[in-house]
Order: sequence, then C-alpha cells, then structure tokens
Amino acid sequence: MSNANVADADGTAKPGHHKRTYTGVGKKELKKEIAKLPKETLALWEKYGADESDDKESFQKSFIRHVTTTLARSIYNIDNFSAYQATAHSVRDRLINRWNETQQTHTEVDSKRVYYLSLEFLLGRSLDNALLNLGLKDNYGGGIKELGFTMEDVLDQEVDAALGNGGLGRLAACYMDSLATMDYPAWGYGLRYTYGIFQQRLKDGYQIEFPDYWLNFDNPWELPRLDVVVDVQFCGSVNRYTDEEGHKRYVWEGGDTLQAIAYDVPIPGYGTKNCINIRLWSSKPKRQFDLTRFNEGQYEQAVYEQMQAENITAVLYPNDNHMVGKELRLKQQYFWVAASLFDIVRRFKKSEKPWSDFPLQVAIQLNDTHPTLAIVELQRILVDLEGIGWDEAWAIVTQTFAFTNHTILPEAMERWPVPMIQYLLPRHMQIIFDINLFFLQKVEKAIPNNRDLLAKLSIIEESTPQFVRMAHLAIVGSHRVNGVAALHSELIKKTIFKDFIQFYGESKFENKTNGITPRRWLHQANPKLSELITETLGSKNWLKNLDLLKGLKSYVDNKDFRKRWVAAKLSNKVRLADYIQKATGIVVNSNALFDVQVKRIHEYKRQFMNILGVIHRYNTLKKMTSEERACVVHRVVIFGGKAAPGYYIAKLVIKLINSVADVVNNDNSIEDSLKVVFIPDYNVSVAEIIIPASDISQHISTAGTEASGTSNMKFVLNGGLILGTVDGANIEICEEIGDDNIFMFGNLAHQVDDLRHAHRYRNVPVDPSLQAVINDIESGQFGDSRIFAPLINTLTHGKDYYLISDDFQSYLDTQKLVDESYKDQEGWTTKSIMCSAHMGKFSSDRAIQEYADQIWEIKPVPVMTKKHI
Repeated sequence: MSNANVADADGTAKPGHHKRTYTGVGKKELKKEIAKLPKETLALWEKYGADESDDKESFQKSFIRHVTTTLARSIYNIDNFSAYQATAHSVRDRLINRWNETQQTHTEVDSKRVYYLSLEFLLGRSLDNALLNLGLKDNYGGGIKELGFTMEDVLDQEVDAALGNGGLGRLAACYMDSLATMDYPAWGYGLRYTYGIFQQRLKDGYQIEFPDYWLNFDNPWELPRLDVVVDVQFCGSVNRYTDEEGHKRYVWEGGDTLQAIAYDVPIPGYGTKNCINIRLWSSKPKRQFDLTRFNEGQYEQAVYEQMQAENITAVLYPNDNHMVGKELRLKQQYFWVAASLFDIVRRFKKSEKPWSDFPLQVAIQLNDTHPTLAIVELQRILVDLEGIGWDEAWAIVTQTFAFTNHTILPEAMERWPVPMIQYLLPRHMQIIFDINLFFLQKVEKAIPNNRDLLAKLSIIEESTPQFVRMAHLAIVGSHRVNGVAALHSELIKKTIFKDFIQFYGESKFENKTNGITPRRWLHQANPKLSELITETLGSKNWLKNLDLLKGLKSYVDNKDFRKRWVAAKLSNKVRLADYIQKATGIVVNSNALFDVQVKRIHEYKRQFMNILGVIHRYNTLKKMTSEERACVVHRVVIFGGKAAPGYYIAKLVIKLINSVADVVNNDNSIEDSLKVVFIPDYNVSVAEIIIPASDISQHISTAGTEASGTSNMKFVLNGGLILGTVDGANIEICEEIGDDNIFMFGNLAHQVDDLRHAHRYRNVPVDPSLQAVINDIESGQFGDSRIFAPLINTLTHGKDYYLISDDFQSYLDTQKLVDESYKDQEGWTTKSIMCSAHMGKFSSDRAIQEYADQIWEIKPVPVMTKKHI
C-alpha cells in the first residue's frame, strides 16, 4: 500500500493508486500509509475483511465453496482426498487471517524477534494439529460428518511434509509450536525440499530408498511467495578497492547466481490468536531456459542451468560419500542462510534504526552447525555491503547469534575443505581466515606462548587440505552455546569443547534441556488419554502448563480412573496392531508387552544390541517346555527408523532385524510368545500411532553419546516406561519420575574411555551370552552368515567401539526385571500413571521460556485485536 488511494476534494477516492510492496512496510511507514486511506476505503476493508465464523454451518459453506471453486469438483465427483483438500483450505483461510493479524501486530509493536535457523522442520501432518490448536475439531468433525465423510478418513489422506529426518527436525517443529503458543515474535527459516529425506521400503529385508514425492499434490499448508526472490551468488572472484574515505574494501563479483523463492508455512499457537511463520526457500536458476541452445538442437544444455539450480533443494542431506555430494551439501547450506539473512536484514532495515540496535531487534538461533555460515554471511553484509568497520560489525554478529550443539561425537562435527569453500565462496573464506586470525590473537594475548592451545582452538584445522571446523566457528561467532540435556552440557565442556572453556570460562556455555509439545504428543496423538486427563483435572489448562499433570497423582489409587487409563492404553495397542498388520502383514497380540525402539538407525543408538537381545530371548524360549513358556510374558518387539543411504553398517542392522523377524515370526514352536516387527518408513504420523501404544521403549545409546533425545520424553508422557542407559535426557527423566518407574542399565559415561582403551589394547573377551548369539548368527540360523560378517566384525575386529559386549549382560538382566514387573499389572499401571504425572519439566514451553529469558531476551507479543487492513 505504498501508493494507496488519496481522496478528491469531495471525499471520493482516486482509483489506481494502490501498489504492491514486495518487502512489506515498517512501523513508521505503516502508520503513514493507513493515514493516506480515505475513511470509505477503510470501512470497506473492515466490513468485508471480517473473519468467517468458526461454527459448523460456516465450515460447511466454506467446504462446499472450496470443492466447487478451488478444486473445480462437484458433489458427484469428490472422494476422501478431495474432502481433505477442501477441509484443509477452509482451515487455511482462518490460519491466514491469524497470520496476517500476527505479522501486523509484530510490525506495529516493533519488538525483538527470534529467527530459528534449522535445516530440518519435521512438521508431520498439519490438518489435525491446526484443528486442535484453533479449537475447531468438534465443529468441523460434525460438519464433515453431515457432508458424508468421517474426520478420521479425511485426516488420514494427508501426506507428511518431508522436511526432516529425526529428532533435530522434530525438536524444531515442537519449538515453533511453543513459540506460537506462548505469543513470541518468531520466524523459522529452512529449505523446501522437493523430495525430502527418502521413502523407505523393504526388499528381502534390506532398506531400499525411493524419492518421497510429498509435493505431488497441491499443498494447502504453504503460501507461495513467488514475488519474494533473493539472488544467491556462488564462485566468482574477490577484488579489493579503496573507497572515497580511503578505506580498503572488498567486492565479490562474477560467478553463478541462483534464486531463492520463498514459501511460507503458518504455524498456529494453541489457545491464542498468534500464528507465526516458517519461511522455506526453494532454488531456481536465474535464467531458466536457454532458447538459443534449444533452437540449435542442444536440448539438454538448454535446461542444464535449471537442473543444476534445482538440485540445491531437491533432497535433504544429499549423500556426501563423494566430493560432488559434499559440494552440493555446502551449496545447500549457504543458499539457505544467504536467503534467510537477506530477509532478516531487510526486515530490520525497514525499522530505520541504527545498526548498533541490530542485536536489540534480532536474535538468531543456530540449530546445530548446519547454519553456521550465517555468521560469516552477516559479517560480510555488514562490512562489504553496509560499510561498517570490522570490529563494530563483529560485535553486532556475536551479540546476535546463539548456537545449539546436538552431539558429543567428534566424528559428527561438520568440517569443510578450505579449497572447496575458496572455490564456492571466496569472500567467505577470506572472512573466516580473518575471524580466525583475530580470535587466535586474542587467545595468544590472554594465554601467551601456548601453541598447542592455539592449534586446538583454531577454526582452521591444519591438515592437508586444511578444513574449516564449523562447530569452532559457531562457538567463536555466538554469545551463547548450549547443550540439550544436563549430562550432555557437562560433557561438551569436559570433552569436545573443553579447550574453549580455558579461554572463555564456563559462562558462555549453558544447558537447555530439550522439550516436546504436549499438544502434538499427547492431545493429538493420544486423544482418549488426553480426554481422560482433561476430565480428571477439570480443564485443558494442562496443555499450556504441563506441570498440572502432577494432579494425576491424587487419582493413582482411584479404581475407575485406573480402569479407564488401562482401557486407553489397550485401545492404542489395538490401533497399532491393526497398523502393523496393514503395513507388514504380521499379526500381533495386543495383550502382549509392546517393546518399542523407533529412531534413526545408528551404531551409537544400538539397535544392534536390541536385536542381539531378541535372538537371546528367542533361543531361551526355544529351550523351554510349553509349560514354562506359558509363564513367560509375551512380547512384541517393534523397530522403526531410517538408515542414511550411505551408512552400510546401519543398513545391515535393518537387514538383520528383518532376517530375525522372518525366523521368529514363523516358528510355531514358541507359541506366539515373541514377535519381531520392523515398521517401514517411520515418520511423525507413524510415531503418533506407535508412541501411545508402547509399554516399554528402549533408549539404549552408549553412555555419553546421546545428547538428549526427545522420543524418550514422548513415550513417558504417554504413560510408557523406559528401558535405557544412563545417558542424555534419560537421567533427568529418571530424576523426575523416580527410580521405581524406569529401568536403567549399563556402564556410565565416565567409564567409557577406559573400557574402549581396554578393548583396543588388552584383548578383552566378548561377553559369553553375546558370544553365544554371535555363534547363532554365524551358524546361518538367520540366513547367509556372510551377509552379517561386517556387522559382527564391529564387535570383534572393530574392538566394540559402542561397548555392546560390556553392557550386554546388564541389558539382559534388566530385561528380566521388565518381565517380572509387567506380570504385576496393577503395579505396572501405577508406574504408567506416575510417569505421565511427573513429565511437566519436559514441555517444549518450558524450554522456550528458558531460551527466551536467558539467551534471546525476547518478550511475548500477544495479538489482541483483529485487523483487516
């Protein structure tokens, strides 16, 4: 509205003076533009811009309108998927109204905002979440039923947004939900992957990767901003010149230019009008089509630039087992942060405030090391484009960024070859060298003559070739560094980042234990239990204050409450059993103990130990008499998760699980006392079925390797018990729910180094029970043993780096305790209730409150009134 209508002398508006502004307007400009509008125009916008009602009849009217106009269908030509699309568009209409009101409120208040940079946002399905957060599910459910559909069938049509892989992306999604619910002014920035991670299928027990065509159909949950375009540069050269004031300046010229196109995803808060935004960038070429080459018959070359550009946002985590893949991942990361920083800086500049106020208006959170180049990009913008002095610019940068570390594994720390960065981002490599030089000069001044310390702290790893240590760059460029669980935060200070403590001290490093949103992971995923909790506590207030779950302790001995709690759990197990049969063809007993491990397949998470334990259980059952088996707790052991396409050992673990399942599930001699299931293509929607049905869930990483975990929190919130190592957030969960309600085993983090040393140099024998299982595999009991030789070698020739042998007997003993406890169903029910009742600490609302108060220094900005202009 930068050239809005003005009025003639008689008060009528002059037509033709409206103008689209591609960057929106700032606080000052907004007031000026509104003042230019005649009262008649304002009145029309208020009259016809009013929100649609949320009652059943209004929804039905909206539904039919979208069927006939948006979808161009009729009552005779509509199926469940069309009903989903029409329902989703109806909900989106209401979301967009809230989104507009929120953005306008944030502009008017002009408060500090947080920008959450995450390479993954594992959102899952959006319709059910939006209906629940907006309080529309009852009215819409009744309305859709009268139109001839069921809400369950409609919800089941949605495809998960393939924008993430595991815990990192799901944490980002939970945090966005909490930011919206708690009225914080926030934006998320990510990438709009065409194919996402991959669709996992099984063939002969092996994982096979297929493209995840999640964008095959119109996606009602994104708003294309085809006019929001950012040029992103690669390669080229850097030239130095002297400006008019005699200062040496640098200009990055030439090279290739791609375009980032914005797509916005509204994120509604629960019980609030606040609706924030995730902006996802899609890559396009600057020039999409070379007509000259096409006319010359060079058809492939004519579209070459388009194919190359679109590769940037084609797939999440392209395989980097080769140099071409590494280069693509680096380009992907810079493309994302460059577009995001352009957007953030543009929004700040509209405020017309001095650059010194940038950290007072902007907080940027780096979710792991993937967005670390944003630090360098902001320094480049300030120094090269805005003409700010280096020291002043660096002060702005370091006050703006904060860094969340998600790993303790040295091999998981991102490193990029210096020659690769010099080629793709020549100016950024210069800036990184300067950042490193000035930082090491400060270290030398503070701690002189310690060359070893300088080498350890250096952002540049002096190898051949040199590498840039992205975690080091993130630490140096941020004012806060946080871990994600108490143990993790202590370990990073004592291990991978201990040398930085020597220079910075401990004040820069802190803990922010992860959290999950109860709206998604109990209210939406487990409606029967949610309904029972709401009825018991007398309100839904617990959904925004999870500490209120402590009130359940008063009902732990109430017979009716306990009966309904057990019934809710059983109904969830029946639902999962039905899904297992549909997805795998395996029939399982809903009355058996459901033993679950679902997460990314990785050696440190030790799914390998789990399946080795299953083999031990199977062989024990085979040796029993029928009478002895009758006294055994029946188990269904459920696995799920994806292995990275290039991770050979992890993919072999999946093969072993399925090979064991084929043998166990077809052995009638054990009389259905054990079933093994691998659920393919694990994602958020599948997790919402699995997690509420769990009796016991396994979180059994080698001590000191799991930063936190969030799936453990989801299982316990739903009344499931944990079998786990003393690692990550398991420790804090144990502190909250009590030792009696969790099954812990294994060696502790401080013992790991000594145990690994012993394996490496003292030829420690393999645990006898484990050796017996290895012998069974090598005998061919579960198929061609040669297939599994590389897997077995990790325990023998590989010196058992993840200490399966050391923890195996403890693991088996603890499994026996689980069996004995489950036989006492009354006692198990008490444990289940007490688990849920003590999970208040692990709400993502609590985590976001800590970030907001202690790192970002932002305040809530509630949307108080409706605005339609």
